[in-house]
Amino acid sequence: MSSQARNLHWLLTNLVDEVPGIRSVAVVSSDGLLLLASDPGLAAESGPPEGADGPDGSGPRGSSADLATVVSGLASLTNGAAKLMDGGVVKQTMVAMDEGSLFVMSISDGSLLGAHATPDCDMSVIAYHMALFVGRAGHVLTPELRTELRQSMENAQ
Repeated sequence: MSSQARNLHWLLTNLVDEVPGIRSVAVVSSDGLLLLASDPGLAAESGPPEGADGPDGSGPRGSSADLATVVSGLASLTNGAAKLMDGGVVKQTMVAMDEGSLFVMSISDGSLLGAHATPDCDMSVIAYHMALFVGRAGHVLTPELRTELRQSMENAQ
């Protein structure tokens, strides 16, 4: 990996390790592909195990691939809503659930940062640290680096 890719991976790992309440984090390209994840070993899990039907907890809930899919879909939905409502650019989306929270933040190149957090997290702290990550990562996510990250995620599978 290049030094920029290693630095970005370090920033992501640091985000998960240092911010209380964050369970997992994913950086997703503008076309919905997983670029970087806090748990890359789970990225290869593309579906529930044989015989598993999903919501009973037997599938790969919380895997990087799942998080990337949800982040991409939620961003698409909120961007569509913003267009319909003449709301401008969506900067951040937050979903509070009984058993956790989901945060999605735009990165300057169209990529997205998604974080899955615990239900008792301090939402303002997580949003602040995600904004710091976006500020640091936005200028280094060049097309070349996105290609390198995408290839490294494919190789991890």
